[in-house]
Amino acid sequence: MIISVSRRGDIPRFQFDWFMERLEEGFVDVGNPFNAAQVRRVSLNPRDAEVLVFWTRDPRAILTHGETLEGRGYRFYVMTTLTGYPAVLEPDMPAPQAVITAMEGLADKLGPERNIWRYDPLFLSTGTDPAFHIRNFRLLSQALKGKVRRVIISVYDEYGGAKRRIAAREKAGTLKPLPHYTPEGTLLPGVRELLSDLAHMAREAGMDMCACAEAENLEGLGISAGACVDGGLISGLWGIKTGDKDKNQRPRCGCVPSVDIGRYGSCPAGCLYCYARR
Repeated sequence: MIISVSRRGDIPRFQFDWFMERLEEGFVDVGNPFNAAQVRRVSLNPRDAEVLVFWTRDPRAILTHGETLEGRGYRFYVMTTLTGYPAVLEPDMPAPQAVITAMEGLADKLGPERNIWRYDPLFLSTGTDPAFHIRNFRLLSQALKGKVRRVIISVYDEYGGAKRRIAAREKAGTLKPLPHYTPEGTLLPGVRELLSDLAHMAREAGMDMCACAEAENLEGLGISAGACVDGGLISGLWGIKTGDKDKNQRPRCGCVPSVDIGRYGSCPAGCLYCYARR
């Protein structure tokens, strides 16, 4: 069983003490996000929790406790989202340099294969236009050169809550989003050109760029279809067999089945575009 920690909230940043307590107890009770009356007890015994997949904006707690986790027999890898966006989009982020330093430490301790960077989502606005992304991605990718083998990217998808929050900011005059898609739902040519440029910069930094759940085939831009809970990576690192595609995720998601122990609405960071906010 693979444990996702977590798509639904930043447990490594905000709840890591709680997480370590649950490891001590050996289980966690997880509510069904669509039916609060349903609660599942999930074993966190290392024999059952074959791999921990961490999702976070700030990996410093994992860096501090990584040796403890490994000493207890846990296998894990870390996906760190680092975008460097302005505060109107990400009002409560650690300083990018602090995150970069922690990612460098993870690479030194775990190896770059277990240290994955997420530039996610690619969000276009007047403050984060293509020129911004070119400058920003180049700086971040060069800072992480040699410490990361893979960068995962996705283009912003419009979820209801995020759409309302962004519309309110636009009405207030603090944010003006730019279009990402044509009326038919395909990526705009300018967005495809930007993705191609970012993929080129990733290769210059020694990284493969993978797409997260993108509806379009981006292979021609140098971006492979990727997975966050990655069966190929898990098999390659530890020889563990995983299931096929997780049927509970989006159609284009390449993740293998996992059990997510997070809770929607639990993250206080307040990112404007986040699908997990409530």
